[in-house]
Amino acid sequence: MTMEMKDSGSVVLTAYHPHSPARIPGMEQSFVQDIPPSHSPASRKSVSRCRRINRMLSNESAPPAFSRSNSQASMDSTSMEDFWCEVESIKESREDGSEEAMLLEFKPADEGELEAEWLQDVGLSTLISGAEEEDGQALLSTLTRTQAAAVQKRYNTYTQTLRKKNKHTVRDVRDIFGSSDSSPTFETVPVSPVSSNGIQLPVQKPVWKSVSSKSCLDCGIDKGSTSITEELSYEVSFSESITVLPKTQEWPKNQRFKKEDSALPKFIVRKSRFGLTEVGDLSPEDMKKIRYLSLIELTAFYDALGVELKRNRVERVRGRENGLFGVPLTVLLENDQKKVPGVKVPLIFQKLLLKLEETGLETEGILRVPGSASRVKNLHQELEAKFYEDTFDWDQVRNNDAAGLLKMFIRELPSPLFTVEYLPAFITLVEKISKIKLQLQALHLLIMLMPEANRDTAKAFLQFLKKVVANEGKNKMNLWNVSMIVAPNLFIYKGKRANQQEMQAAATTAHIVRLLIRYQDILWTVPSFLISQVRKMNEAAMNNSKRQLMFDKGVRKLLRRKTMERERPERPEGAVTFPPYLQSDIPEGVIRVYAPLHSKVSMAIQLNSQTKAKDILARFHCENSHGSSQNVRGQIQSLHEIGGNIGQHCLDPDAFMLDVYRANPHAEWVIKPKAS
Repeated sequence: MTMEMKDSGSVVLTAYHPHSPARIPGMEQSFVQDIPPSHSPASRKSVSRCRRINRMLSNESAPPAFSRSNSQASMDSTSMEDFWCEVESIKESREDGSEEAMLLEFKPADEGELEAEWLQDVGLSTLISGAEEEDGQALLSTLTRTQAAAVQKRYNTYTQTLRKKNKHTVRDVRDIFGSSDSSPTFETVPVSPVSSNGIQLPVQKPVWKSVSSKSCLDCGIDKGSTSITEELSYEVSFSESITVLPKTQEWPKNQRFKKEDSALPKFIVRKSRFGLTEVGDLSPEDMKKIRYLSLIELTAFYDALGVELKRNRVERVRGRENGLFGVPLTVLLENDQKKVPGVKVPLIFQKLLLKLEETGLETEGILRVPGSASRVKNLHQELEAKFYEDTFDWDQVRNNDAAGLLKMFIRELPSPLFTVEYLPAFITLVEKISKIKLQLQALHLLIMLMPEANRDTAKAFLQFLKKVVANEGKNKMNLWNVSMIVAPNLFIYKGKRANQQEMQAAATTAHIVRLLIRYQDILWTVPSFLISQVRKMNEAAMNNSKRQLMFDKGVRKLLRRKTMERERPERPEGAVTFPPYLQSDIPEGVIRVYAPLHSKVSMAIQLNSQTKAKDILARFHCENSHGSSQNVRGQIQSLHEIGGNIGQHCLDPDAFMLDVYRANPHAEWVIKPKAS
């Protein structure tokens, strides 16, 4: 496998540490001197300035305060020129008043506070409050060995801190969960055996489909590339797969960041018999549990790698309550949904992307070549006034100006698109973890952690960037060019001028953007081991509820009285309608599928080992080809698994239904349009 980069791992970036570092004297001044009078990209003076900045940062003889980070040292000076020119363009935009300046304030964390917040964020506030919450017990019952160790480590740190501070008595976890040990221990999901090569293997070898154009998810290089192809498995948790700690201290000093697209490996995710699940295929309730489990798994993953999972504590910025720019994503979506119900990506962001996709993908230097600062400022003001009135003239917007507005929208978000709490984790990802596969797994979990509004908006943005790269032949923007331009807009805080630590992270952040663009199809797929844990969590919660119901004295008395008062008569046919999973007349392996929008609303389907979800869809389509309305026939229908041990799950057309049925025999099966 071609390695992307190597690093000694001896430098820890502090740009995004919870304790905000002081700005380095003279650093900001070095960016403001000799500003060229023209904002034109053709200005020789502006280009030479970017080169001088780059040479300054890569100077071997610089004093310690200006020493290069590992990622910076691995880049040659010319390869990062676009990054520094973009930083300069951002700064000029803020200085001329086009953008509002607003600093994000970081709160110092008292000892134990980060652990307490972490326990709350993973849905285990019960360990702090002492309350007996069913959800907390259900979550703990699903954890793997490494996940349980991560929880126990944070809980122990939290309780030890409270005892040192002589605060209120900490309720022992044994009182909550009935454990007999002296420290909190959790029943964990059995882990898989370890093979001779140190990689965790599933207990039962997953049955892979034969390789075809639709049987796998592949992300990597174009056809004809010589990059090595590597398979990714979602069957076993990432943290359980790490049995040998990777070496991070032996990277050659002369190792360079390979910016060529072909340097990235090609990854393939084979579809198991359950198919693949995208983020939007699960219910919001189950995605909330995915978020809990992802943070636990990410923490366990970093623990296994011996890397600190850094996190910021930020004073929340309110932002504007109305308008387009500088408005929190959630507020913007609430306003947009009044106009377009169910919209998941802000309308202004969608319109800017659409404008660029329709007319700008072939524009040479798109994203890199800035538009006119005065025009962008005027367009910004005009959009704020006319966008929701549908009176804004989009034909007047030039492509480079639209790209400038798009980047401005991202920069002006009160909190970064990739949420600020875990920006340190994004940076540490590349600074400390050398193997691309491990970087990708950590990024995958970080994507699962993102709030829904951020994740949906980021996905739309990355899909657009992928289209830009696909038109490299005409726009001259390859993957590395695009990554360098986008990185400062994503990873330099709103209103905060680039300080030395942030500039040292230039190559690191550009590499992260490159991974996000290239492997986005993988990153927005929910790992199957997390879905299995959600199923177990839901089953545990249902079992707890059943036990509680059985011990309810009032219910027990009522049941006894009803039983004594009457003999159960034979049930007349059609007298009571039971859910499909309670109907005794349906034999094993037969499911009843409902299609409320079709003329034939239900059908019993006999499953065999080869029945796929798309086979059931095809059968319904055939049966209803003449009876259903034209509107229904024009919609893309999907088979959904609802209830049982899952909230709602839109099934992959290639999912083998007998396997899904056996995993969730109490589910209902409904054909309906897939949520957009």
